[in-house]
Amino acid sequence: MTTSRYILARIAQAFGIVRRQRRMAEAASEMHLLREAEQFLGQKVWDKVEGIEELGIEYWNLRRLLSEREKLSQKLEESEEVLALAHDQRTNLLGAKTEPQLELEEKRSELLTRLEKLARERDELITRAREIRRIYDGMRTKLDVLGSEANVEERIRATTKERMGELRTDFTNLKERRDALATEISAIEVDLGKVEEQIDEERSRHRKEAATAFQQIGDANRNISALKAEMGLIETQMLQLYGEIGRHVSRNVANNPGCSSASKEYRPMVEVMSQLRRSISLNHRLAGM
Repeated sequence: MTTSRYILARIAQAFGIVRRQRRMAEAASEMHLLREAEQFLGQKVWDKVEGIEELGIEYWNLRRLLSEREKLSQKLEESEEVLALAHDQRTNLLGAKTEPQLELEEKRSELLTRLEKLARERDELITRAREIRRIYDGMRTKLDVLGSEANVEERIRATTKERMGELRTDFTNLKERRDALATEISAIEVDLGKVEEQIDEERSRHRKEAATAFQQIGDANRNISALKAEMGLIETQMLQLYGEIGRHVSRNVANNPGCSSASKEYRPMVEVMSQLRRSISLNHRLAGM
């Protein structure tokens, strides 16, 4: 608010035109701008006010807070690196397989292929044995029937018995091969069970390592949150100190050589801040405050 606007507002008040809420709102808005300007100015000139005794506590507190913030920033970077490494480790553990696990899975695939081949051969043997047994039973029935007929040649009986002997031999050979296959299948199933156990152990180890990575991620996230909260508190304190420095410097430019020297690059801003203070004061007067 300028002086001319103030005079016009006073005249309006004399005629009963009072805009108290508007004046308070203008004062509040200008106060907000002034506080931001004070913080900005203080942030720009704080390192030039070491020789101003009135700002000694603000200056040295800022030095201390800046040092603390730098240490926290380093810790934050370290925690973020730990977090990134833990995420990479978790991704690798969940998405990749180790060399031992790949070898075990390849061995399991080979065992399953052999097992399937042997099982197929065993089924073929059983089918062939059933056919032989059926043929053999048919020939035995044939002998029973021929035995009751007196006019059957002995040559036919002999041929049939000879063929039955061949079938018994084939059946015995098939049974022996079936038993050998059963033994080989049992051995492969035992080996397969051991491989499955080893694969499970490898996967369990991966899960434990992944659990460790998850724990590291949780710890890192908690550390990062705590560090950010601590840094936020420090930055809030720094803004308050910047505001105090900017307020003192801008108010004492005319009567303090140190303040004048520190703010010489920001003289136009200091003048605007002075005008804001005057406008706030005039608005408060009009509002009856």
